[in-house]
Amino acid sequence: MDVILVPGFWLDASSWSAVTPPLEAAGHRVRPLTLPGLESVTADRAGIGLRDHVDAVVAEIDAGTEPVVLVGHSGGGAIISAAIDARPDRVVRAVYVDSGPLADGACINEELPSSGSEIPLPDWTVFDAEDLVDLDHELREQFRARAVPQPKGVAVDRQQLSDDDRRLSVPATVVACEFSSEMLRGLMEQGHPYVAELARLQDVEFVDLPTGHWPQFTKPAELGAILLQAVDRT
Repeated sequence: MDVILVPGFWLDASSWSAVTPPLEAAGHRVRPLTLPGLESVTADRAGIGLRDHVDAVVAEIDAGTEPVVLVGHSGGGAIISAAIDARPDRVVRAVYVDSGPLADGACINEELPSSGSEIPLPDWTVFDAEDLVDLDHELREQFRARAVPQPKGVAVDRQQLSDDDRRLSVPATVVACEFSSEMLRGLMEQGHPYVAELARLQDVEFVDLPTGHWPQFTKPAELGAILLQAVDRT
């Protein structure tokens, strides 16, 4: 099976390197992505928007012939949900790693501090304490050393979706890190807007992985095992 890994903000394909070994050992074709504008610190990010990242994932789907499992971390969840909307017949499961699908007309995050056409990795004080659980000083230094500014357009552009019936029927796994599955289910029952699109999915399972917002760094072996289980169930 093809497993396409979509990183969250400030990260490239290499951010998945400690997560992929179990999937590769099982014989799956693992394809971590570096999205447009994230190639390097000096890359041109002007004019790159959310649709450019969605189109890059759709191109990866089209490049293969096997069934596809899409994995999206953080803001990557919005990207894979739009890619599923574009190719619902090719994607057999979505895995949202401390993330979820983004509703039509919503944006990923308008509040992050930007500089021109890009959003540099902010100071750690910008993040909530829950984001930073298990991300110790050494991991924070490693993260900052590898971080690439995020194209601003990806964060602020509005999501565009059109195929509700087929998109919402694709099975999903949510890897619950900052917020437990119990908390997420409670928010869904309350009709909280944060999980409105997630609540619309017809087939969703939750797997708890208690840690902060970057489990690919704080608990990579555990995340790799969870991803393999999700692929195997598919």
